[in-house]
Amino acid sequence: MQLETIQALVQKDLEATDQFIIFRLESTIPLIQNMVQYILTCGGKRIRPLLLLLSARACNSQVQHHVDLAAVIELIHTATLLHDDVVDNATLRRGHKTAHTIWGNEASVLVGDFLYSRAFQVVVDLKIARILEIFSFATHYIAEGEILQLMNCKNPDTTEEFYFDIIQRKTAKLFEIAAQFGGVITASPEEYTETMRQYGFYLGIAYQLIDDALDYSQPAQETGKNVGNDLADGKTTLPLIHALRHCKPQEAQLLREAIKTGSCNQLDQILAIIESTDAIQYTATAAKHYTQKAQAILANIPASPYRDALHQLAGFVVDRTY
Repeated sequence: MQLETIQALVQKDLEATDQFIIFRLESTIPLIQNMVQYILTCGGKRIRPLLLLLSARACNSQVQHHVDLAAVIELIHTATLLHDDVVDNATLRRGHKTAHTIWGNEASVLVGDFLYSRAFQVVVDLKIARILEIFSFATHYIAEGEILQLMNCKNPDTTEEFYFDIIQRKTAKLFEIAAQFGGVITASPEEYTETMRQYGFYLGIAYQLIDDALDYSQPAQETGKNVGNDLADGKTTLPLIHALRHCKPQEAQLLREAIKTGSCNQLDQILAIIESTDAIQYTATAAKHYTQKAQAILANIPASPYRDALHQLAGFVVDRTY
């Protein structure tokens, strides 16, 4: 399933979301204007706001709040990317130079903060207590995930359990609340809201697993970022964890040293080890497991074209190559 086909179902909502973001990010400060314009023109799949819009429509939303909240989700996501790229010293994002390589670390961090503050302003303006409660907890939880990942940097002894704890926090939580909000703003039965929350959680786990697999299996022109970025950043993701468990002792020594130093000097050998241990397939199989859980739980909400699109979105997430 092509992403464009899924997006077409809520195209007007997506366009309204983009317009709302542009409106809320208006500023008289030139640096903010320049960076925001650059970030918005660099594109992105808009998976998270799409998830919220489809969730709201699947729960029969008839109100404007779903557009506001879709914008909030995208603002938080973009802010975390700005901060992440500084922490990771990444040079490429979505096939473009990262903002901090153009304007510097300080500007990227501060504009990321600006996006965060705008997102909170929108949520507060909605005056929906439950939305504010969920949102405030989620942003705190996501920040904890980023800190946990930083603390675990360059650790070759990272366990699979700890890895999943990190991705549940740093990635799955935003997917989770994006889907959950669709039920909350429509005053749907709690069963529908809980179903959407779980769907978003499973989808977020699958999304990050595929991201981590693509880091070692697709060229930069496909993913928009350099091969081996995670290794260079000292991130011990599932492909490396699996490879370490199943490779030969001398290969494990090479992998451990590369993780400790964040070195990609022997990237070809590392990629060969990952391939020989079927680490990419192992990661993809784990992603498919969570995708199937996401698709199965959708049976709890009424049939509609939007529910079908959510089912297809899960398929896109696990089959994508970028």
